[in-house]
Amino acid sequence: MFWTLRIDLIRINHYDWTQFGTEKTVMKSKVLTAHLPLPLAKKVDQLALRLERPRGWIVKQALTAWIEQEEERTRLTREALADVDAGRVIDHQAVQAWADSLESGKPLPIPRG
Repeated sequence: MFWTLRIDLIRINHYDWTQFGTEKTVMKSKVLTAHLPLPLAKKVDQLALRLERPRGWIVKQALTAWIEQEEERTRLTREALADVDAGRVIDHQAVQAWADSLESGKPLPIPRG
């Protein structure tokens, strides 16, 4: 069973008042609707009560953090692929031998590319 969470923010002519520290700024906003499983919706409600914040604030914080995490993951993936394209790689067997040696009394030096 799902519960529909409608994220409504303070609307003034299709703008939100958003507080950053002591400054208030006006930002355009868009209302989104999402279907959440009831257990997740209840957790959002509980968190909103505990933090004395509206549901929309909780959801906005969670989405912001998740999007930042995904953007960082994408950046790191592109960086890693660029290293592969440039030949900056380390042989798998060398890494495996190093990892296996960590359990021994004499670990191997960290493999370098």
